Amino acid sequence: MNMAAKWIEALTGSLEQKKQYKQAKARLDALPEPYLTAASGVSRYLMYYGGVTDGDTIVQMFVDLADLWERAAADGTTVGEIVGDDPVEFAETFAQAYGGARWIDKERARLIKAIGEAQRGERS
Repeated sequence: MNMAAKWIEALTGSLEQKKQYKQAKARLDALPEPYLTAASGVSRYLMYYGGVTDGDTIVQMFVDLADLWERAAADGTTVGEIVGDDPVEFAETFAQAYGGARWIDKERARLIKAIGEAQRGERS
């Protein structure tokens, strides 16, 4: 792979990741109601809450989400049986299962560093 291709892939993610993500998204979009509405809500929330920066992790999360909702639709499992009483807790627990580097991790480190510098400045 040449340098330009490596640079572009670093910025945009691999074409294989994009292909897998699009396939998972298409599977979610093909769900029957009410699973389509529920899966769309969860996937949208995951994009905001998840904050995962690793492409492979994001792809796996959405493939697993598609698997979950397709299985629920096939088995006739209700949306409530999947998400329980608290859809936010369900989505956040789902996202946390994937670990990976999150954008907030870098910001947490910056905050800790800034506060440390400020406190050292108070002592001098």
